[in-house]
Amino acid sequence: MKDTVLYIVVPVYKDADVIKVTCPMFLDQLFKMRDEGLVSGDSRLLFVDDGSGDDSWDTIKQLCEDNKPYVKGICLSRNRGHQNAVTAGLMEAKDHCDVTITIDDDGQDDIGAMTQMMKEYDNGCEIVYGVRQNRDTDSFMKRFTAQTYYKTLNVLGADVIYNHADYRLVSSRALQEFANFKEVNLFLRGLFPMVGFKSTCVYYDRHERMAGKGHYSISKLFTLAFDGVTSLSVKPIKIITWFGFFVALISFILLIYTLISHFMGNTPQGWASTSCIICFLSGMQMMSIGVIGEYIGKIYLETKQRPRYIISDRCDGEDPKN
Repeated sequence: MKDTVLYIVVPVYKDADVIKVTCPMFLDQLFKMRDEGLVSGDSRLLFVDDGSGDDSWDTIKQLCEDNKPYVKGICLSRNRGHQNAVTAGLMEAKDHCDVTITIDDDGQDDIGAMTQMMKEYDNGCEIVYGVRQNRDTDSFMKRFTAQTYYKTLNVLGADVIYNHADYRLVSSRALQEFANFKEVNLFLRGLFPMVGFKSTCVYYDRHERMAGKGHYSISKLFTLAFDGVTSLSVKPIKIITWFGFFVALISFILLIYTLISHFMGNTPQGWASTSCIICFLSGMQMMSIGVIGEYIGKIYLETKQRPRYIISDRCDGEDPKN
């Protein structure tokens, strides 16, 4: 049997009913890889309760009890968001394993792709990205916004893998280096490519949720997208700067034209066009101030150096006290 210890890290937020269904699936995949000699018998499934506030943590503790010693769990002191919950699980696991795989709790990502991920790890890859083959199961609007989102991120300077979310394998070696990234504003799908090391992609088909419903609203997805851009790139500020130069140039040309027209006695009367220009420039100024303010706000949060998460409780299937 191979001695590679794998921890499957699963963030949970108000999904007690979901993990009752998907936990056995994760364990079956773990045991299958163990039997195939891809991972050690010391491999574990680690749930991270993101301050759900419902009975998710009680469910995780029961799963730990029922599946000793293969299921572990940690509970965050409050809801800190998906990215921080994933990070908490990775930092918890990195000193106990050789490799981690992060996956959402809903069973939509193809669990069977973990086998190929482990094979790529055996071939020397430190990071393996799970990438959707297509978005045929998505609505037209969701497919369009997702594709636009990834393309916009790359145009604005954020190095991300197209159609990759947070289903990935990361070795403990890569995690040790990732731990040196101290920023509070996390966007993991953009940070791990910055870690480097040999990497590859594994492609899979996405399924329907096993139970429950998703917690990402349109506003949350928009916020995540905006955080991705502002956390990884200063290109929006550069675009604002170049736009400012462009508007200043056009304004200078119009000023020359207006002065010439005035001295020639042909001063234009168009108050409507003037009003439109003023409104347009005012709107652009407010938007530009908002983008710059977003960056300043992130700087403000980073300088405080607050913890990204606090673990309030743990359950360990190997420890009867929990």
